[in-house]
Amino acid sequence: MGLKILGTGLYLPEKVVTNEDYTKIVETSDEWIVKRTGMKERRITGEPTWVMAKKAAENALENAGLSPLDIDLILCTTVTSDYITPSLACIVQGAIGAKNAVAFDINAACAAFVYALDMAHMYLANGYKRILIISAEALSKITDYTDRSTCVLFGDAAGACIVTSSEKKFASALGTDGTGANTLFARRPLNDIPFVEQADPQSVDHFPDVNRPGVLYMNGREVYKFAVSAMSHALKDACEKFGTSPEELDLIVPHQANLRIIQSAAKELGLPLERFFVNIDKYGNTSSACIPVGLAQLDAAGKLIPGKKIGLVGFGAGLVYGGCVFEL
Repeated sequence: MGLKILGTGLYLPEKVVTNEDYTKIVETSDEWIVKRTGMKERRITGEPTWVMAKKAAENALENAGLSPLDIDLILCTTVTSDYITPSLACIVQGAIGAKNAVAFDINAACAAFVYALDMAHMYLANGYKRILIISAEALSKITDYTDRSTCVLFGDAAGACIVTSSEKKFASALGTDGTGANTLFARRPLNDIPFVEQADPQSVDHFPDVNRPGVLYMNGREVYKFAVSAMSHALKDACEKFGTSPEELDLIVPHQANLRIIQSAAKELGLPLERFFVNIDKYGNTSSACIPVGLAQLDAAGKLIPGKKIGLVGFGAGLVYGGCVFEL
């Protein structure tokens, strides 16, 4: 059994931050950013993550012509939830009135939408009817704006997708390399505990002491090497399970981390860049929201055509990767 997209939605904050804006806070230039990342703009908001998620969900419901009561499962993906608990999914479930839906979060960083789609596929096979997936990220809240190599990369966005079961095929390939967990991370700020002497994090783990708690650290060189290999591997593996090849995919929606990563992955797969959906110049890296935002934009443009084969592929902190292939 496969899955079918019933509707898509997105929310993009109004505030546009250009490369020129970053020259006012760090030593950089528009030329430097574009050459190394392909990014020109990104969106940033001061809104809570759950508000962005709610708006994307409502957009998807409207697009699908469904009521919140029609949804029986909500899966949310985020690394920037407003609360440690409850989950983003529970907050959105209450906010939109989807009282019939079970709700919980998934944390698989930038690959999380693919993980959520894979999980939705399994739930559909076990009796669930309509599943709402929401990926909402406010990366501006955990960006280190003193680090010129990373602060220019990230933006805020939310994307949503409603899926149901289908007789068409679906295949996925997920993977993890936890030895690279220390190449991309953000520490949680620690509270003082009155009854014990807390261990210094650096004394008990192998994560570098390179940034303050609550903001992202990234070893760009190592993440880049992992990303190119992981993207091509995940897509090839998913295609093999599906019974097709990357060359037969009509469209690929990749995680929008860096234009050079997408170009390198396309070259490794032997595919033209035109086969890949790219919007990184407008929105930057919005973590798990990249792929569902792309799907919503393709849907609005009338490019999610029934019968076409589509591949989705992402990678992120963990280190994790995920690819899936299905027929529209």
